[in-house]
Amino acid sequence: MVTKRNAEILVLAGREVAISNPDKLLFPKPKHTKLDLVHYYITVSQGALRGAGGRPNMLVRYPDGIDGEHFYQKRAPKSRPRWIEVVELRFPSGRVAEEVVPRDVAALAWLANLGCLELHPHPVRAEDLAHPDELRVDLDPVPGVTWREVQEVTEITRTVLEDFHLVGWPKTSGSRGMHVYVRLERRWGFDEVRRGALALAREVERRAPKLATSKWWKEERQGVFVDYNQNAKDRTVASAYSVRPTPDARVSAPLAWNEVADCNPADFTLASMPARFEKLGDVQAAIDRHAGSLAGFAVGHPRHAFAVLASISSFATANAAPGPEADPLTSY
Repeated sequence: MVTKRNAEILVLAGREVAISNPDKLLFPKPKHTKLDLVHYYITVSQGALRGAGGRPNMLVRYPDGIDGEHFYQKRAPKSRPRWIEVVELRFPSGRVAEEVVPRDVAALAWLANLGCLELHPHPVRAEDLAHPDELRVDLDPVPGVTWREVQEVTEITRTVLEDFHLVGWPKTSGSRGMHVYVRLERRWGFDEVRRGALALAREVERRAPKLATSKWWKEERQGVFVDYNQNAKDRTVASAYSVRPTPDARVSAPLAWNEVADCNPADFTLASMPARFEKLGDVQAAIDRHAGSLAGFAVGHPRHAFAVLASISSFATANAAPGPEADPLTSY
């Protein structure tokens, strides 16, 4: 590491990455600086790249830390190193944007230098933007729901996925909920994946109607919302090992299934995750070896789930995410 005026130069993956204002405070309570954030992503880079690498990423930037203004940036900065890869995305609105595709630890450090606390990848690979290889289950508790209830719905989600011959990979969201990711073969478009996510949400709700809901309107929800709409074409979700903008700098922590019942999201932070990663490595290192099929939704598994797919097939004609007052089943 070389100090150069008000920057530090790191050599990573054979590239020089300048970290400007390395002592800038991003998390006031634990006193984590920008350089701390950079070193965090260097330490967990193998896992972080498994989640966000090779995918277009929207930038969520906190240039003045979590207490300052933050903003979303779809377009890659025009001023960027030549070695930063980008890919052009076309959104449902018809607009296009070149988004950053991180491939190595140097790219992660460069993103952290921009104040990107989180990694927000799309569920597609840069080589195939039309076919998601990831179905994302976002378990979002409504106010008043306990963490224990979130854990119970997570376990039910696992069982449903197994019934459809799919492998789920759980992680804390880094906030109040849980995520369960499913690797998919690259055979289906966004509409089909999204319909599959809705069928899954309906089945989780059917099995645990007092704990889970798939209802879109907030006033109708109770329990844990199984947010299938995170699979819309323009949606991104904080990926594995992402640092979240919480006062204690929590991270979205991948878990083994035997950890779900006893885990506490507060245990996984920018400060604590490096030691866990050094001890255990990436507990989801096998995720890419378990790409599954959506065909199970339509080949004789629970009939009500197939009926859900059939009944909502009409919304496959559009990808645009609904506005805050729109129901995605009726707004297309």
